[in-house]
Amino acid sequence: MKNTFGNSVAITLIGESHGEYIGAVLDGLAPGIEIDREYIEHMLTLRRPDGKISTPRKEKDEFRIVSGVINGKTTGTPLTILIPNENVKSSDYSELKTVARPSHADYAAQCKYHGFQDSRGGGHFSGRITAALVAAGAICKSALEQKGIFIGTHVKSCGGVSDRDFNDYISDIQALNEKTFAVLDEAAEEPMKNKILEAAEDGDSVGGILETAIIGIPEGVGEPWFDSAESLISHMMFSIPAVKGIEFGAGFCFANMKGSTANDPLKVENEKIVTTTNNNSGINGGITNGMPIVFRTVIKPTPTIFKPQNTVDFQNMTETILEAKGRHDPAIVHRARVVQDAATAIVLCDMLSLRFGTNWLKGSE
Repeated sequence: MKNTFGNSVAITLIGESHGEYIGAVLDGLAPGIEIDREYIEHMLTLRRPDGKISTPRKEKDEFRIVSGVINGKTTGTPLTILIPNENVKSSDYSELKTVARPSHADYAAQCKYHGFQDSRGGGHFSGRITAALVAAGAICKSALEQKGIFIGTHVKSCGGVSDRDFNDYISDIQALNEKTFAVLDEAAEEPMKNKILEAAEDGDSVGGILETAIIGIPEGVGEPWFDSAESLISHMMFSIPAVKGIEFGAGFCFANMKGSTANDPLKVENEKIVTTTNNNSGINGGITNGMPIVFRTVIKPTPTIFKPQNTVDFQNMTETILEAKGRHDPAIVHRARVVQDAATAIVLCDMLSLRFGTNWLKGSE
């Protein structure tokens, strides 16, 4: 029953959707890393609901750092973040304690925890827990930026509407990190939002694809085979609720390419070895080569919809019809992008600390 990720820098997530608090413990951070509360607040703001395309549940996310920081800098001991849950309506779930919501974790949780799980609002499986992940990830992301490593994620597609690809990485990433609805092409925003609204009006939901770029990552990070850069990033991405697939670089398009076009030729540029293309997404043999890492995840449609669905009451072993109540997102892809940023930052801090030592993250004085 493990809720911890990481080896050198590790995160543990705690709490339930309708419990008193959710939170995260970061262990292994170097002492002396500056904590920028405004940066954390900004990232939490990007995760919050956005009008009719999101859940009506509003949380202030007024986080507290209760250990591991003194005088605004990390001490090197476990850093604990707590975020209160205030806007809860547990009565919306009182009739669902033994009714499995299709594509939710309800029945799987029953099998694992034997009825002792907190079922209110999805309990520990709720996307609400990602607020703690974002707060912790903001600390890691800020530390990485001090080392010249930048992360940005955009909604590559939603409801059949596509955004453009990354072009100028640094300017694109800087722009994305300020946007509530993260698209690179402004013209894609309203059509995507309209697709989400159409689904909501029909009592349904939509999914999408997120694309993340990492720049500034040093060469030589990652291990062959089981702890490859792709393996560790993928492990972390599949820890985000609703992620059902991932691809790096050309990804599944490799299936229809020949080696002559799939390979990334090398050259020397400004006394540095680079590749002329980046189909392999900055990773060869599981190890980074210094080029940008670009990967995409697929986010499934929100499983709670306002249409009748066939399901079961697993306590009484009877079939029933579920008609959902409560407050739910018709799409989560636009909110999940900052979660993906945060999760990426955490796994990178772990990988880099394993390669160069924990104190490498501290940056220069």
